[in-house]
Amino acid sequence: MSSLEKREQVARKIDNWVNGTIAQGGGDEEILEGMYDYMASFKKVMDTAAPGEMDALALKYEGFYRFANLLERLAEAIADGAIEVPGKPKRRKPKGNGFGN
Repeated sequence: MSSLEKREQVARKIDNWVNGTIAQGGGDEEILEGMYDYMASFKKVMDTAAPGEMDALALKYEGFYRFANLLERLAEAIADGAIEVPGKPKRRKPKGNGFGN
């Protein structure tokens, strides 16, 4: 099995899990609660995908897109400080004009 086929297999597995979660009445919260088991595989796909391949997988597999989109929104919320991460120091806004004044 080629690397491309392995990435497609992971995308299909994530897609099936997300779609199954939704079919059972779950939503974003349930997906977030259960996504840990799929994150290492997702990261491997993300790290090894050729340019444009993640977009192609997201177009082909709606559940894979939803998984990726939730992770992206979560990362943005953490980066913006909207979600606090335990043990991570809070970002402080500089006082004054940002040049020590």
